[in-house]
Amino acid sequence: MTGQWALGIDACKGGWIGIALTGDHACAYFAARIEDVVSQAETDGPIGAIAVDMPIGLPTDGRRQADVLAREVLGSRRATVFMTPVRAALEADDHRAAVGINRELAGEGISRQAFALKAKLLEVDRWVRRTPYRVVEVHPEVCFAELAGGPLPQRKSTWAGATRRRRLLADAGVALADELGSAGAVAGVDDVLDAAAAAWTARRVTRGQARSMPDPPEKLTDGLAAAIWF
Repeated sequence: MTGQWALGIDACKGGWIGIALTGDHACAYFAARIEDVVSQAETDGPIGAIAVDMPIGLPTDGRRQADVLAREVLGSRRATVFMTPVRAALEADDHRAAVGINRELAGEGISRQAFALKAKLLEVDRWVRRTPYRVVEVHPEVCFAELAGGPLPQRKSTWAGATRRRRLLADAGVALADELGSAGAVAGVDDVLDAAAAAWTARRVTRGQARSMPDPPEKLTDGLAAAIWF
C-alpha cells in the first residue's frame, strides 16, 4: 500500500481499535495495548499522524481548557465530555479516594465512568512520551459536530445516530466497509465510528488542515500540550 497512513484509535472493551486511512482505503486493527495497534498499522505502511480518543496531558489542579471548550462547542451533547481528572486522583487506589483528591485539587469529584478509564488514561500517558509519531487528542463528538456543522442530536448508540455518523464520514472520504475483519468482530459500532472520526482528524493533521482548542494548546505542568483537535 502506498502513501502515509492517518491512524485513529479509540478505547474499546478488551483494548483498543484503530482505523487507518490512506487515500480512500481504510483498514481496522485491534489489540489489547495501544502500541500494538500502532505496530499492526505500521506493517501496512508509514504512519503520518495518530489521533487518539483519550485525554493527553493530565492536569495538576483545576480543569483543562480543552475539556471546557469542548463542552461549550457540544451544547446539549456536553455530557459526552468528562472533565479530565487530576493526575493525583488517577493514581489513587480506589474511586472514593480519587473523588476526595479531585475535589481538593480541582474543586469537583470524579465520576465512576472517568475513574474506570484510569488504566487506559495512564497507558496513553506513558506511551505518548515514547512514541516517535505525532499524536493528537480528539473527542469524536467534536469531530462529528465539525462534519455536520453542529452537534448531532442523536446518540451514536441509536440506529439514526450511527447511520448519520457513518454517512458524515463517508461524505468526508472515510468509507467504512461492512467487513472489518477481526477488529469489526470485537469492537462495538460506537467504537468503530469514534476511531474513524479520529482517523479523519489524523488525516487533517497530515494535511495541515486540523485545528485545536485551545489554540495554541495549553501547556500543562506534566510537560504535555493539552488540546482537542478536529
